[in-house]
Amino acid sequence: MIAIDTNVLVRLLTRDDEQQYVSAYDLFDKQEIFIPDTVILETEWVLRHAFEFSNQEISTALSSVFGLPNVHVRQVDAIVCVFDWYNKGLDFADAFHLVGAQNSECIKTFDKGFVKCAAGLSACPAELI
Repeated sequence: MIAIDTNVLVRLLTRDDEQQYVSAYDLFDKQEIFIPDTVILETEWVLRHAFEFSNQEISTALSSVFGLPNVHVRQVDAIVCVFDWYNKGLDFADAFHLVGAQNSECIKTFDKGFVKCAAGLSACPAELI
């Protein structure tokens, strides 16, 4: 199994550089692929900011890759939860933070929007400091 960097996943999803797209496609076609959480998080940011993908386009694109039988992530259930909360309006990074905090009493933040959007989603509430 090989792990990939963000730029490989972005090239696969955007096809903005044909030569790099072909190389990325070849990897996904022939290898067992591991996608680290940090790559998932950064890919969402790049697709949203650099390529102006909508939340739905990002969810669709990443879900299609994660559905490939040779693609692996650290915790499938956690990633599914991140996408569920993201699609319910929580910021993608905040969803990742909240998923990672599930064994905590709460997650403290200065972000009022995070607290509002996370309300009722998790047994680990987001709370203002």
